[in-house]
Amino acid sequence: MENLNLYVEECLSVMKSTKNIAEYSSLAYSSDLNDFIKFCGGEINNDILVKYVSHLSQDRHLCDTTISRKLITLKMFFEYLYSKNLIEENYYLNCHFKFRKERRLPKILSKTEIAELLKTATAERNSAKSNPEVLRTSRNLALIDVLISTGIRIGEASAISLDDIIESEKTLLIHGKGRKQRLIYISCDETWNNLNKWLNIRKEMNISTDKLFVNRAGDQLGIHGIEYIYKRIKENAGINPSSTPHYLRHTFATNLLSNGADLRSVQELLGHSSVAITEIYTEITTQRKKEVLDKYNFRNSL
Repeated sequence: MENLNLYVEECLSVMKSTKNIAEYSSLAYSSDLNDFIKFCGGEINNDILVKYVSHLSQDRHLCDTTISRKLITLKMFFEYLYSKNLIEENYYLNCHFKFRKERRLPKILSKTEIAELLKTATAERNSAKSNPEVLRTSRNLALIDVLISTGIRIGEASAISLDDIIESEKTLLIHGKGRKQRLIYISCDETWNNLNKWLNIRKEMNISTDKLFVNRAGDQLGIHGIEYIYKRIKENAGINPSSTPHYLRHTFATNLLSNGADLRSVQELLGHSSVAITEIYTEITTQRKKEVLDKYNFRNSL
């Protein structure tokens, strides 16, 4: 089959426009599809698909979770090819792959680590002298605080525009996965103040984009930029070196449930498509309670 690389690009373009996928997800899909194209050598049929999956498992020893993710990408690709009459049948439907998806508990930060993140970002802003430093550190503090206080994904933070800020309601309009929107209320006054300080400074910049968070060039701050900002601040704060910005989302959800929030509300705040996805955070809170009882229950030592 010729022009497979072209079809990959077209498929990804359609996915971006219809599913509102994040930049990171787009890169992952592209990597998965290019890996498959390289393996199949231009030939697509049932046998090639089965051999590819066997190759992932037997030759490359990838875990079931990784293979499952790659299969999800291939499923979308084959659906696209079939919809465009580029293949006679959807070969993916002829193959019945079953992999047990590994269920891993989300990793979180402690309240002390969250406090250190905010303390470090605040200290950097307060000690800033030059205009570029004031701009950078004010943006960083507002960004980190919004991620902590709302639990939004970094791709969602990157996509926030000025029109998405409802100042009278202290609310943000978040554009989530699957082109779904949700409103997030900023309940913490300090977070709202940090955001407003950044907005006031932002007005003085020569910016062409309407995005809330921007880089030095005045363009939209992408997810890689957000990851870099978090990496630098966490290192200065001396917290868990393996943590990522997504830990903030996990921490947000876990603490809501630990403090008594109902599961349905947390699902809506996180923008999960199903409450079943949110339920995994209840396992964390249960595990933490077990750890506390194991360590501190006086009855254990009697």
